[in-house]
Amino acid sequence: MKALILVGGFGTRLRPLTLSVPKPLVDFANKPMILHQIEALKATGVDEVVLAINYQPEVMLSFLKDFESKIGIKITCSQETEPMGTAGPLALARDKLIDGSGAPFFVLNSDVISEYPLKQMIEFHAKHGGEASIMVTKVDEPSKYGVVVLDDETGQVERFVEKPKIFVGNKINAGIYLLNPSVLNRISLRPTSIEKEVFPKIADEKKLFAMVLPGFWMDIGQPKDYISGLRLYLDSLRRKFSEKLANGSHIVGNVIIDNTAKVGDGCLIGPDVAIGPGCVIEAGVRLSRCTIMRGVRIKKHACVSGSIIGWHSTVGQWARVENMTILGEDVHVSDEVYSNGGVVLPHKEIKSSILKPEIVM
Repeated sequence: MKALILVGGFGTRLRPLTLSVPKPLVDFANKPMILHQIEALKATGVDEVVLAINYQPEVMLSFLKDFESKIGIKITCSQETEPMGTAGPLALARDKLIDGSGAPFFVLNSDVISEYPLKQMIEFHAKHGGEASIMVTKVDEPSKYGVVVLDDETGQVERFVEKPKIFVGNKINAGIYLLNPSVLNRISLRPTSIEKEVFPKIADEKKLFAMVLPGFWMDIGQPKDYISGLRLYLDSLRRKFSEKLANGSHIVGNVIIDNTAKVGDGCLIGPDVAIGPGCVIEAGVRLSRCTIMRGVRIKKHACVSGSIIGWHSTVGQWARVENMTILGEDVHVSDEVYSNGGVVLPHKEIKSSILKPEIVM
């Protein structure tokens, strides 16, 4: 089987992290976002993944070459010269996706994190016999999204309603598809949207089916959703692979700590914290609802909450970093400094407090 991951563009919503690496390579729960998807696809029996990309393909490929042999999966790129939307990239990668077997292929949006029930999706697709399957997820506020209206018995999609003013349903497109090769005949090689142009036509012909996603779902393309997504992901780990979580008297709730990280005495860590490889957390530090990326040092008695600390950064002694502060790569926060929602570009030194959310160039 094959799969296409829609990698897309610049990842502006996750800056300053995406100033250092393309968005799919930003760490989430101690591994690059895209690796969560590639591992799930491999476990389902996919043997080739095509990345539809229009930004820094060489960076992506050189990074992923290491994983090709480790995971045992072929990874190739299909490069756009202009943004092609969500359907155009399928037309562009047509030759890579069609192998003559007639087998369906997966399409995933690279920002989506979930439990990836891809085996169930293959069974669902085979059972209904339609042309395309999409995964949908239930949300509390459907008016912010495009809603998928479907027959609850069969899963057949009836129509799509963009940001409905009145309640028509609470299921939205979760960005995970399983498509027959014939779908490619419906897509022309131009910038085009699969959600707005391709799926409604298949639905009109009663060949589009939706499966309700079990478990959690989050689009982690922006910081607050990234932090919420980490909570949901660690919750899921607790239920399925609790041995991967840290434990001890200094741990509260769900915490994942790379085994090369060092944690000092008298710390209190959690809930919902990821600490990456080679990090040093000195004595008496308090961490909650945050991601600490590779090579970071958090000095004595500092406190970090609701924030993302980028690679190789330092948080000084008695410093306090909170309220969706995002430190880019190699940022150094001085001792006793306070950051309230500062967004700091890479390679900066912060010597005075950031009292209200602002971007520090």
